[in-house]
Amino acid sequence: MSNSLQFQLKSFERLLKIMDELRENCPWDKKQTMQSLRHLTIEETYELGDAILDNNIEEVKKELGDLLLHIIFYAKIGSETNDFDIADVCNEISDKLIHRHPHIYGDVVVKDEEEVKQNWEKLKLKEGKKSVLEGVPKSLPALVKASRIQDKAKGVGFDWEEPHQVWDKVQEELQELQVEVEAKNQDKIEAEFGDVLFSMINYARFLNINPEDALERTNKKFIKRFQYLESKANQLGKPLMDMTLTEMDVFWNEAKKL
Repeated sequence: MSNSLQFQLKSFERLLKIMDELRENCPWDKKQTMQSLRHLTIEETYELGDAILDNNIEEVKKELGDLLLHIIFYAKIGSETNDFDIADVCNEISDKLIHRHPHIYGDVVVKDEEEVKQNWEKLKLKEGKKSVLEGVPKSLPALVKASRIQDKAKGVGFDWEEPHQVWDKVQEELQELQVEVEAKNQDKIEAEFGDVLFSMINYARFLNINPEDALERTNKKFIKRFQYLESKANQLGKPLMDMTLTEMDVFWNEAKKL
């Protein structure tokens, strides 16, 4: 065993020991359940996502630690009820990885990443899943869920062949939306607007763009520019609500140049 691996295992053992001590002695840690931790875990996952988007490696390291703590916490709770422990968690994911990678641990030959993904979905169906879409969590945000749905459908060959076909579909959905907007049918407007978003997310895949990352990039850009506008209004001693759109636009264009 290499010194590096020994150090990693010792670090992991240290964390497990600390978790045992906290669960036994800390009033807050003693009270936690899987249900009480759930929303905190989701929050930690989003904080990790923010750090990755900001390319803040130091924060990525810290947030990974927070998320790892949650995994250890769930496993500790599971061990207290004799349902599972951290060893079961590690062994189960290890077994799954070996089973899902027959091109590494078996005699299956693949030519590229796409075949790996297709084999992955086929193996999941053989494991008893009735639909390739079963693996998409119901609680995912709609934009992320749409992306995962399309990605999984692609894994079994249900997909467009060329990018221009997807772009044509986007144009078609936009036209259908416009028809309903003109008809002022609110329910159908919502349905068609959803179709437009779904087709745009599909097009993003063909452009090799993650739609969630792209939208968050725009969110951050808007926030930065809007806060510049607010700071300029504050310097003038004039509330934004008292400024005209023309006045605001001057500072907005300054922010864009920055």
